[in-house]
Amino acid sequence: MALASINVRRKPRQSRARMTQEALMESFVRLLHERTAHEITIREITELAGVGLGTFYEYFSKKEDLIALLIHQQVKTNAETVQSYAQSLYELSTNLVLGDYLQQVIHFQLQEMQAQQFLWAQSFLLERQISSIEIYQKSYAMMVQMWRSILAPFVQDDEQLQRMSLNIQRICYGFISQTLLIEPEFKDWDDLNQSILSFF
Repeated sequence: MALASINVRRKPRQSRARMTQEALMESFVRLLHERTAHEITIREITELAGVGLGTFYEYFSKKEDLIALLIHQQVKTNAETVQSYAQSLYELSTNLVLGDYLQQVIHFQLQEMQAQQFLWAQSFLLERQISSIEIYQKSYAMMVQMWRSILAPFVQDDEQLQRMSLNIQRICYGFISQTLLIEPEFKDWDDLNQSILSFF
C-alpha cells in the first residue's frame, strides 16, 4: 500500500523521525485501551508521546491518517512475519505436503493474531470506519500476494495459484475479521483454527 494513499505528510527517513512516528501510533493504541478512537484527541496522543502538537502535523494531517498508517503497518507486519515463517518451514522440512504446510502456516497466523487480539479487533473495526475502498483493496491485495508467495513452491500453474491464494485469504480474513468484530474478546481460538482448516 502506498503511503501516499493514506496521506502521510512526511515519510520518516531518519531513525529519530521513525521513532517519533511510532511513538505517536503507540500512544494512540494505549489510549484506545481506555476509550474509543472517536473520543481520543490529537492533543492527548501528543502529550502521551511526549511531543508537541506541531510534531503530529509534521507527519499526519489528521487523526484518521495516523489510524490508517497503523492499520497498514499491522497488516504489513503480519504478512511479513507469516511469510517468513512459511519460508523457514518449507526450507527446513524434507517431506512436507501442501495440506500439512498450509495447516501449520494458518495455525501460526492465528497465533500471531491472538497475541495481538485487542489491536486486531480494533483494526478491523477502524478499517471499516476510515479506510477508503482503494486502501482496503491494496491491503487485501497485499495479503493475497503473501499467500501466493507461501503457496508458490507447491503450485506451479499461475491461474490456480491466484485462485487458491484469493480463496485462502477470503476464508481466513472472513473468519477472523467477523469473529473479532462480533466478539472482540473471543476466546476459542482452537475452534476458530479448526473451522478455518475444515475448508482445506
